[in-house]
Amino acid sequence: MKNFSTVAARAAAAALVACVVAGPVQAAECSFKPNAPDQHRVVKGDTLWDISGAFLEHPWCWPQVWGMNREEIRNPHWIYPGQIVYFDRARGRLSLTKPGSGGDGDAPVLRLSPQVRSEGLERGAIDAIPAGVIEPYLTQPLVVEKDALAGAPRIAASEENRLYLGTGDRIYVRGNLAGATEFQVFRPGGALKDPQTGAVLAHEATYVGTVKLVKAAAPGVDVHTMIVASSVSEMGVGDRLIPAPPPAVRNYVPHAPAADIDARVMSIYAGVTYAGQSQVVTVNRGSIDGLDVGAVLQLYHFGKTVADPEGSKGVFGLGRPTMKLPDEQYGSLFIFRVFGRVSYGLIMQVTAPVEVGDVAKSPE
Repeated sequence: MKNFSTVAARAAAAALVACVVAGPVQAAECSFKPNAPDQHRVVKGDTLWDISGAFLEHPWCWPQVWGMNREEIRNPHWIYPGQIVYFDRARGRLSLTKPGSGGDGDAPVLRLSPQVRSEGLERGAIDAIPAGVIEPYLTQPLVVEKDALAGAPRIAASEENRLYLGTGDRIYVRGNLAGATEFQVFRPGGALKDPQTGAVLAHEATYVGTVKLVKAAAPGVDVHTMIVASSVSEMGVGDRLIPAPPPAVRNYVPHAPAADIDARVMSIYAGVTYAGQSQVVTVNRGSIDGLDVGAVLQLYHFGKTVADPEGSKGVFGLGRPTMKLPDEQYGSLFIFRVFGRVSYGLIMQVTAPVEVGDVAKSPE
């Protein structure tokens, strides 16, 4: 955990001031609720999404009602339990300053005492979204893109030909390590197909643990020597390795996608048929399509095609004209991890169960 000085603290204060003095919200979709409260005291367990949901029709609009731009909110950790969030009705914004206390809309003066704190700037701050729910999806390859499987190193043998491996066991890996020394190990599962095209975009993967390189393959030797660093279930010959990912970025800025996204829910984790709030799904769009971390999509059930009860029958009295009902919007999806063609999304609010094949598209 790195130290920071008053320089970092002043930078954070400047960002907060920028939030307070920015102009009022203009976007119609970011309207406040008619019964929005005048204030909310932040308590442990709150998220920025929860707090904004108390005031806004669409909680994902919170960066706009705080007057933030995408650069100013690279690190949104600046609200702490015990603070009070005020609804400044006259200026159409949320603020940490009580309306009227700053005088003619001036930003409050923040006084900082010279000091050095040996803790992260975000320590104790509330999260943008429920971080604990998505933690496994940030650190474990539960979905592996199709291209990542091609040529992935594999466990080819074990010391003393053990069938199952645990922490501390020595293993032998065959394949190109591409310079990496730490790996996550997974067991390939079923293919995930694009609901629209039928193409295989990724594979489900069972995370089994991590391994570290002990000795790279010497000339004339076909395998690398590694040791099992950790395991959540028994490893075995044939399991695949991918390089351990860099530390996950947990600063989330909700926003509409830059590109027009028309995606489909591709899978629900754990293979269940339906999903609800705070569960994770995959969608068949990724960075190649213009999705990025923090993008918010609206969830829709496909409008059904039904018979027109008043339509005239067809030729010889057979059949009846049909009509297409509109897609029904029933929730929102927060994109928190993005790959090339696949992304993870956290279900934020729904009024009906989420199903594979449901539409996930840019907010209207």
